[in-house]
Amino acid sequence: MKFRFGVTAVSALLLWLGAPGVQAADIEVRVAAAPGVTPLIRLSGPFRQGDAEAMRQLLGRLKNQTRPSPGTPLATVELSSLGGDLTEGLKIGYLFRDHNVATVVRRKDICLSACALAFLGGTAAHGSADPTDRTPSHHLEIGGKLGFHAFYLNPNSAQAPTATDPVQGRRQGFVEARAASTAVMFYAAELGIDARFVAAMMTKPQDEFAYVTTTADFLTLKVCPIGLARPALSPAEQALNICNHATGWADPAGPAQVRSMTARQARRYLLETLQQNMLSLETKGALSRQLASYPVMRDERAIDDLYADLRAAGVRLPKIVGPVFEVSGYRSGGEAQCFVSLSLEDPDRYAVAIRRPGKWSHPQWSAPADCRGLHLHDRDAAINPRP
Repeated sequence: MKFRFGVTAVSALLLWLGAPGVQAADIEVRVAAAPGVTPLIRLSGPFRQGDAEAMRQLLGRLKNQTRPSPGTPLATVELSSLGGDLTEGLKIGYLFRDHNVATVVRRKDICLSACALAFLGGTAAHGSADPTDRTPSHHLEIGGKLGFHAFYLNPNSAQAPTATDPVQGRRQGFVEARAASTAVMFYAAELGIDARFVAAMMTKPQDEFAYVTTTADFLTLKVCPIGLARPALSPAEQALNICNHATGWADPAGPAQVRSMTARQARRYLLETLQQNMLSLETKGALSRQLASYPVMRDERAIDDLYADLRAAGVRLPKIVGPVFEVSGYRSGGEAQCFVSLSLEDPDRYAVAIRRPGKWSHPQWSAPADCRGLHLHDRDAAINPRP
């Protein structure tokens, strides 16, 4: 018996052979390896037995030909497939992870089922020999379709038990389904994918896809959007979203809890909050004495200089990059205030700091480094249209 994942017959165990004469996926090098150039590969069509081996050989050749700069991927793979062989999809995803291969789904492409799982293996670099210590790199261009759903059994496979032995057929189907479920869960754990997402995916009806559409979907799977526009919200609403993301949405604030201030007002106010609790400072000596000196707070230039010096010394005050907003009233984990300075030109450029009683801290939940603008959008906003 074979599994079906997406629209094509698949196998759950490596020893099962694909159907003879079935065309494999197309693997095409679009941009060749060259000094300073990241090779571009396009993988399209259904995933079939043998595709992972073909990809492994190609990546092996690229590895011998190129020496990527530290932190950059060996290659980028564009994916366009309606699904296919589950095992091949997982194997290709592992190859992407192990060889530092970034993945992308373009605006007019569709990547479903086994293809979507392989996509999640996209990696830019590893920080150590530990395969789980990696920098994910998988991008979805707004308009592209990335969808997941549960595998299912193909009763028309040549390996399916005959109708004369239905009990044995059910037993075999259960064993094979359990093996495939285990393989998917282990894959997710190896890639650091949220277990709740995997559980939701595997309990959906066979013909129902979970598409990556909302801000939460992108963040959960660590997928970065390409071509995402800034939300049509006021700067105050954008700052509110940033703070709600930064505090984990456990106790989201509302518009009435947002207060705006100028950069100058913000520096003075934030220094005054430090004065009220000197023990929260992470530095001692001259800077602490300056902060304790109230005459300093009457000189605007001295305020600017002291603010910059305290930040340079490691005090977690937010960098002022534009308008500043205070969002108050957070109760989860103790009363907290969130401060955001927001650039109006660059949606990826903003600074956040959380003030709790007795200390300042960076956000516990941060947006991916190369798509920080995601946090400007509400968690439930549909930022990528459904099919």
